[in-house]
Amino acid sequence: MKATALIAEDEAPLARDLAARLTAAWPELQILATATNGVEALERINELRPDIVFLDINMPGMTGLQVAQQLERRPHIVFVTAYGEHAIEAFEREAVDYLLKPVQDERLRQTIERLKQRLSAKEPAADLESVLSGLLQRLPNQSRYLQWIRAGVGNTIHNISVDDVLYFEAEDKYTRVITRNVESLVRVAISELEEQLDPQLFQRVHRATIVNLRAIKSIHKNELGNLELVIDGRPEKLAVSRAHAGAFRQM
Repeated sequence: MKATALIAEDEAPLARDLAARLTAAWPELQILATATNGVEALERINELRPDIVFLDINMPGMTGLQVAQQLERRPHIVFVTAYGEHAIEAFEREAVDYLLKPVQDERLRQTIERLKQRLSAKEPAADLESVLSGLLQRLPNQSRYLQWIRAGVGNTIHNISVDDVLYFEAEDKYTRVITRNVESLVRVAISELEEQLDPQLFQRVHRATIVNLRAIKSIHKNELGNLELVIDGRPEKLAVSRAHAGAFRQM
């Protein structure tokens, strides 16, 4: 049976190994791409629209569970994890397809047969909303917040540590990512991005702006009495809307 797939795995040797095993066990499967972090995985899955995604749980930028939550459409998802036996019970309890690293051929064959059955029966991919919620509660050591972001500057893509971001600014359906040295764009709406940021470190100051609290050099009132933020290393001042001013008056 012909089908398309994408592998999301940040460790290149493991990605190559999984691709080789899939090719041997399912020659008709076309592997469209390999993503090396969560942000890239989300972009490539939405762009390429594969039938199946083999999605690593622990990736830089976004976890596999966070990627699954934000997909525009639902492919058939197989989570790939290095978690131990106790955590695997979470997947079994939620009836989610998973592969345990290192991937074993027999377990992979079982997963392939299950995928073929679902594809031949034209079963829709599972609605993962409640499943993902359950997994997030049960799995240990889940990084809840974004750590890296993949953003474009012209024809160049940068992997930017979220710690280096001074502020985010909405720009149509994109978000500008501002650091001391680079201004770049990420293809994620600022409202979606806000859900992935640690609220102890990042604060919305305006409907179009989220600021890194550690980057605030000083807070001033302008001639109209409105608050403005001076950002360390940047010449511009960021306006604080009245809806968000209360949090900054207490700082």
